[in-house]
Amino acid sequence: MNVEAQVIQIIAEQALLEPSDVSRDQTLEDLGIDSLGLVESIFAIEEAFDITVPFNANNPGESAFDISTVGSIIAAVEQLVKDQT
Repeated sequence: MNVEAQVIQIIAEQALLEPSDVSRDQTLEDLGIDSLGLVESIFAIEEAFDITVPFNANNPGESAFDISTVGSIIAAVEQLVKDQT
């Protein structure tokens, strides 16, 4: 499974949706994911890819990790995975 498919799967699970119902241009808010769901998604992404996500749950707007859309999350995870190798 590629990075995009895995990230979408994780986000879909948090939103209680099918992966096919999640698109790159949606926000987490569009999907009904609240701040706790976001943090749980970040933990799941870290575990799935064995990476550390630079995200501050107390100040999400100041984080280096772009959570503005599903696509931006995918791009950020792809970069973190690439940087790890």
